[in-house]
Parts: sequence; structure tokens; C-alpha cells
Amino acid sequence: MNKLFKYLSLILMGCTAIILIGLQIKPLGFITFAFGVLSLVKCSAKFRKDIVFIYISLGLLGITPISTSIDTSHMLIMGLLLTAAIAISYLGSRFVAKTHFVQFHFNFHRKWNSLEIFYVLLTILIAYLVFPFALRATGSYHNWTVSPGVANLTLLFIGTNMLGIWDELFFVNSVLGILRKHLPFAAANLLQGILFTSFLYDLGFRGWLFLVIYGFALLQGFIYKKTDSLFYIIVIHLSADLILYLALISLHHPDWYSLFIT
Repeated sequence: MNKLFKYLSLILMGCTAIILIGLQIKPLGFITFAFGVLSLVKCSAKFRKDIVFIYISLGLLGITPISTSIDTSHMLIMGLLLTAAIAISYLGSRFVAKTHFVQFHFNFHRKWNSLEIFYVLLTILIAYLVFPFALRATGSYHNWTVSPGVANLTLLFIGTNMLGIWDELFFVNSVLGILRKHLPFAAANLLQGILFTSFLYDLGFRGWLFLVIYGFALLQGFIYKKTDSLFYIIVIHLSADLILYLALISLHHPDWYSLFIT
């Protein structure tokens, strides 16, 4: 019976992410969230102690004003709530569940091999070919405001990069760190990918772009498992985000420069 409710709670977690965060259907999303939390009552204490912190974080994301706005007050509020989501997972794992499942292994001094360096360059190339085309084809670039001026462009750059770092710290490190203690890695990675993609879908990656984001999320989880280096996967993410930033400017202001071929 415990195993049945364990899997039910995980299914409801994925549904909560899609409905509440991705699609922003608040009433149904919070109902799904509530059933997911209630299902934990029938799960083992060990499972419940860990998974409840992911649910709390999802509830927090459900009330977070997720958008690409670079208004400073919005960025501050959104930033504080997103930081709280990470803090809940970390502090809950460390001081409440006392499992220490959430740790931050940056491994700054780890030496990259040639394949890892090649992958970063490959990520840049793929992002260069895919982002301009996909953002234009889906109309997703309209979800970002790209206003002229050094201050506006700087805030856009900072916001884009900070969100990229947060994605890795929360989804790939914290959520996956908890899930993989209770599931085979492949299943844990598939579920964190759903949460990762739901957030970025709400953020602005609409249409079929969710398929690209989901694939990226799965790869990031796999690479983190292999390298145990948050620094490396953040570099990968920020490399893609740099191309995203340039593509957004190009799509909003095509007369400024001609950098892309797609």
C-alpha cells in the first residue's frame, strides 16, 4: 500500500508542476497539489520527510509571479521567492529530515576532459541554430521585453543568467538530489525534467519549445550525475543563455545586428 501511494504522490507532483506552474491553472493546480500532499500521509515516514519539501517548494512556486519582466521590484520579489524554494529543500533536508540529500557540489577545481569542453562548444552551436528559429516560429520571443538602453539590456542579461543558475541549483541539484534517493536515477531524472520544463514553459518557452527544454533538462541531470559538478552544468546552461540573450535582442531589434543564420 505504501508503494502505491508513493507512486501516486510522484504522479501528482508531476501533474501539479504542469497544471499549477506550467499552465497556471491555479484552482485545479492547487487541488492537485493538495491531493499530492495528502497522499504522503500513506507513504513511509522516510519518503514523506523528504518529498514534502519538494511539495512545499512547488506550492511556493505556485504563488510566485513567474515572468521575464525586468522591473526591479518584480525581479526582487520573484528572486526572493525562488531563493526561498531552494532554501526550503536544503534546510529541510539538512535540519528536519537530516538526510543531507541536498548538497551543493560545485567542484570548481575539477579538471574538464576534452569531451566536456567539446560538449560546451556543441551546446553553443546547437543553441545558435535552434534558439532564433524556435523563438520566432513559436512566437515565444514576445514573452520577453527587450527595451533599448544599457540599463534595460543589462537587467535582461542579469535576469536571464540568474534564472539559469537557479534552474540548476533547484531542479537538477535539489529536486533531483531528493528524488534519486527514492527512485532509480532514470525515473528521478524524468520527473525533475517535468518540473524543470513546467517552470520554463511558464517563464516564456511556449509551443513545441517545451520538447527542447525537456531534452535539455534530462541531459543536465545526466551530466550532473556523471560529473558531480554544479559549476560545469551551470557553465553549460549559461552558454546556452548567452545565445538566448543575443537571439532575443536580434528578434526584437533585427536592425541592430545580423548574427544568426536561422
